[in-house]
Order: sequence, then structure tokens, then C-alpha cells
Amino acid sequence: MARPAPALLDRDRLIAAAFAQLEEDGLDGLSMRRLATRVGVQAPALYWHFSDKAELLGLMAREIYAAAYAAVPRADDWQLWLGRFGRALRHSFAAHRDGARLCAAASPPQPGEPASHAAAIAAPLIALGLDQKRALACQAVVISFTLGWESFEANGPMRQFLRQMMDFDATFETGLDALVRGLA
Repeated sequence: MARPAPALLDRDRLIAAAFAQLEEDGLDGLSMRRLATRVGVQAPALYWHFSDKAELLGLMAREIYAAAYAAVPRADDWQLWLGRFGRALRHSFAAHRDGARLCAAASPPQPGEPASHAAAIAAPLIALGLDQKRALACQAVVISFTLGWESFEANGPMRQFLRQMMDFDATFETGLDALVRGLA
């Protein structure tokens, strides 16, 4: 009996499969070969969709960040937006095994023109009154804090030890609030 042909591959299906692989094996276990096996093809077939693993990781990171931006509720001032963004980003990182680590290591999926990327990233804060340079700086600070915090919290053995001493959620909130207030 002939083996059934695998479903047609496209980037979205492959990225979804890569996230499933990430959940099972973590970032260290995510490979093009394992992904190919998961979707029922040989590894070279993936290179029709991605130039290399770095591009795949960049696209995965872009989805994690996009989910965070999409989850930020409307805000009337930039500080409120930044706090909400930090919380949404933490949730988006935590929604994926090694999510923060993946985002810290990923390359931009489409290098392109930095000016257009900067304008898109800064747009929510520009709409709330900041200029682009300040908007990018504020977001970079919140992203760095949140990325570091989530990496810190995701460290299994240390997390279990520290949970005996602190409430991670409350401590994150304290740090984020202080950081955002300090940006004023």
C-alpha cells in the first residue's frame, strides 16, 4: 500500500509545527531535520520555505511579539500602554516553552529597511504623544526587562528555589511599574 502524501506545506503550517516541536523538545531540540520528520518530508523540502533555521526562528519570534502587540488593550497614555505591553509580552513569552530564549536569540526574519520597522514598532507610542526615538527607547527598555525576567523565571531549578522566597508575579509587577514610572 502506498504511503499517503503529506499535506501541502506552507509557511504558516510549518511555523505551527515548529512551535509544536518547540513545546515538546525545547529550543535546543528544535532542528530542521526534526521539523521535517514531524511534517512528513525530508529536510531539504523545508528550504523551499525558509532560507535556514535562523529565518524560521526569526519568524517564530515575530509571531511571539505580534501576539503581545495584539493583546495590548487600548490605553489613554503612553505609560499605561507600556505597562500593558510588558504584561502582554511576558504572557506571550510564557505561552511557549523557551519563548523568551527564542526571542533573545532570533535574527530579524526580514532584514529589510530598518526605518519602516522602527516606524511600525513605535506607532502605538507615537499615537500617545511620544516621538519615535523616545518610543523606541521606552519599548526597548520594557522588552529588555521582560525578556530578562521571563528568562530568569523560566530557569527550572532556580525558579523552584526562588519561589520559596518570592512571588514572581508580584515582583514582576513591582519591577515593571517602577521601570515605567522611571521612564517619565
